[in-house]
Amino acid sequence: MTAVQLHVQGMSCAGCAMSVERRLRATTGVKEACVDLATATVDLRFDEEVVNQDDLEKVITDLGFQVDYTMGQA
Repeated sequence: MTAVQLHVQGMSCAGCAMSVERRLRATTGVKEACVDLATATVDLRFDEEVVNQDDLEKVITDLGFQVDYTMGQA
């Protein structure tokens, strides 16, 4: 099981956050998806033998949001 936290740009309301969370949870291999609108993050736990992080990032971008790779870097 792999756990990651992704920073997502473009979520402006609870509906946006729910759309991201709902779509990620429906993705085969995802065990847990929790979106925090206030911090613009999504915490994921998934089975890497079934789905990889690139696949999950594509789910987010297909919804019209962007994964921010600069957050949390020094």
